[in-house]
Amino acid sequence: MSSFQHPADRYAEAFAQLTPDTLDQLCAMVSDQVYFSDPFNQITGKDGFRAVFDHMYSVCNDPAFDITDIAHSKQASYLRWRMTGRLKSWPYTDLNFEGMTEVRCDANGLITHHIDHWDSASQLLQHLPIIGLFTRAIRRLFKLPNH
Repeated sequence: MSSFQHPADRYAEAFAQLTPDTLDQLCAMVSDQVYFSDPFNQITGKDGFRAVFDHMYSVCNDPAFDITDIAHSKQASYLRWRMTGRLKSWPYTDLNFEGMTEVRCDANGLITHHIDHWDSASQLLQHLPIIGLFTRAIRRLFKLPNH
């Protein structure tokens, strides 16, 4: 039996245990030129990558990731996850997102791409005051009638 562990599996384990104290360990797993993308950010470089998570801890209480599935292909790996937490300031919204992260690795096992896919309109924006009114109205425009 092989003791090889795919770099994306180690990365997923690091996310599942992520705290401000373990953030350095996560950052050590990414390349210096890592590309990070989510519905709000597109960043290249380890410093920007770290800044995303520093920001998350500055605006959220107890953010946590539950990795629910991992799949590997020839070019990428896919991490299915649930993220929970609560905004520290107004509107003090509980966070409960489901999404998927596409992860790509280099020959040295470092993460070169972290691309988050999740629906910010239905999972976040529609639940916020003011912008939620507009988001719900826009979503109704595209919804099939009677469904």
